Amino acid sequence: MKLMKGTSNGGENQLVSTSLYVGGLESNVTDLHLFDLFGQLGPVVSVQVCRDLSTRRSLSYGCVNHGNPQYTARALDVLNFTPLNGKPTRIKYSHCDPSNLDKRVDHKSLHDTFSAFGNILSCKVADASGSYSGL
Repeated sequence: MKLMKGTSNGGENQLVSTSLYVGGLESNVTDLHLFDLFGQLGPVVSVQVCRDLSTRRSLSYGCVNHGNPQYTARALDVLNFTPLNGKPTRIKYSHCDPSNLDKRVDHKSLHDTFSAFGNILSCKVADASGSYSGL
């Protein structure tokens, strides 16, 4: 996901997402389907249909990233509830704001907290810029 600084009408800085969550996907929807659909409205940086790690079955949602917030906003406006393989999609902004996480939380503490619920395959904490440090 990419967050870009923008300004509101009042001139104050705000974060503008270029990432979209796409839900309600049929199990046979692929990355290419999403790329083709969203690519009609502007250049797509990346797409991913999320899959179960063990079975590789679709989890019925995915993510689409545009490099430009205007393309992202247009895709949300135009494509929300558009049928894809016969099933309407649900689209919303995908926000992952690392600033909501307590500054004391690091990779290890996050891993230790959630490992009580099962095996953790990957665990990273992003800084405010969205990059990962201390790996």
